[in-house]
Amino acid sequence: MLEKFKALGLSENTLAALRRKGFEEPTQIQEQIIPLLLHKEVDLIGHAQTGTGKTAAFGLPLIEKLEERARKVQALVLVPTRELAVQVAEEINSLKGERHLGIIAIYGGQSMDQQLRRLSRGVDIVVGTPGRVKDHLQRGSLVVKQISCMVLDEADEMLNMGFIDDVEDILRYTNAEKRMLLFSATIPERILILAKKYMPDYQIIRAQKDQLTVSLTDQIYFEVAHSDKLEALCRIIDSEVNFYGLIFCRTKIDVDTVAKKLGDRGYDAEGLHGDISQYQRERILGKFKQQRINVLVATDVAARGIDINNLTHVINYSLPQNPESYVHRIGRTGRAGKEGTAITFVTPAEYRKLVAIKRVIKINIRKEKIPAVEDIIRTKKTRIKNDINGIIRSSDGKDYIDFAQEMLVENDSSEVLAAFIKYAFQDELTVRNYSQIREVSIDTKGTTRLFVARGKTDDMDPRKLVDMIKQIAQVDSRKIRDVRIFDRFSFITVPFEEAEIILRAFKKQRTTKRPIVERAKDKKKR
Repeated sequence: MLEKFKALGLSENTLAALRRKGFEEPTQIQEQIIPLLLHKEVDLIGHAQTGTGKTAAFGLPLIEKLEERARKVQALVLVPTRELAVQVAEEINSLKGERHLGIIAIYGGQSMDQQLRRLSRGVDIVVGTPGRVKDHLQRGSLVVKQISCMVLDEADEMLNMGFIDDVEDILRYTNAEKRMLLFSATIPERILILAKKYMPDYQIIRAQKDQLTVSLTDQIYFEVAHSDKLEALCRIIDSEVNFYGLIFCRTKIDVDTVAKKLGDRGYDAEGLHGDISQYQRERILGKFKQQRINVLVATDVAARGIDINNLTHVINYSLPQNPESYVHRIGRTGRAGKEGTAITFVTPAEYRKLVAIKRVIKINIRKEKIPAVEDIIRTKKTRIKNDINGIIRSSDGKDYIDFAQEMLVENDSSEVLAAFIKYAFQDELTVRNYSQIREVSIDTKGTTRLFVARGKTDDMDPRKLVDMIKQIAQVDSRKIRDVRIFDRFSFITVPFEEAEIILRAFKKQRTTKRPIVERAKDKKKR
């Protein structure tokens, strides 16, 4: 069952730990990185999205190669958030099997005294956020002058959160002779500069995006008015037999509002965002991982580090700000070889953003209709029927046979069963639980008028303007209509989707404060 893991060079102890966790086959990045780290002393950059299995990719070789009972820090893992620190430490700890290795997560918001006591007893692997790691280094409570490996996990996110300077400060405390591993969903220039400075001979290992977004995640979207989003969300939850999902909202206020309204409707839901205390955060995440709640509403930042293999759904209650965030979100479902569903709510005002996301990730996100109330009731009835048949087959209802026969003496059997169903499920099987959802039609076939900051003084005529746009944006020239050339500017009309391509292409060409091409303003505003 674990033959592919065994072929990577992992020990029987580690294979046993993988077996206990239910692993079956390595992910793409694990297949590439694990043998490399086990058999070669190389620095590397892992170009990988959330959900590709990168924690095990570097964690398993650490477990295999570190010295047991060394009573000194042998590996330092830096992560951007405290949630991720806890997640990574827990994951490595669960994979170590019988090996005697001490692993600790250190992060802001947790008791400093508790961390000091744990560090003083000796640990082998420290997983921490840059701020708290730096605090311990300055105190002298953390010594990293003899580490054999340093890992920067989600390096691009550390850059986005302003931690790169702290990372460099921490690197100055470490010894020169160590292996460096850097993992990042994107590799911006600042990350490459860091790599060249501290990892002169690194290799880049890339995990393909389509493994994350296509093979294991079914992606759909619903067109819905903003006021109907909650009703649509409830219908989706109710239409699934065992819904277990993560709901993404844009703001903390939205998280609180959606979580409260779901709770008021009887769903096992809680919210997670940056204003929640560390104690509450750990309590909520614990309940979600144990499936004592099946709906978690969160912001992007608060959801960092949530790594759960059996989510059935990720729902974009609000569209993310960029395609990278979309990939991060939906990468949380469809893990460990299990299929998942990513659902996105799109209002008319958000459709342009959805088109942009589809273009960048090059994936079809298909349109579906929100489940009808009749279909949801039918699904619930099927679920109840299956549950009752299960009780009959297991003989768990034997204690109630006398009571049932007593009820049947004076009444027809069908009427008795119908009455019991009404008694037990009438609140669940009524259409009154659902409000009407208005149909929203987004015009995807319409056109957009574009302003072009080039005109006759730039030696432009209709043919030259169309050729310029075709060359830069790679769009069909036949779709560029109603070209009007003035002295210093021009106007063109193109289909909606081509307009998005043109705007994006010319944004890359931009050399002045004002873009060459932009959406034309409404005449009333000009």
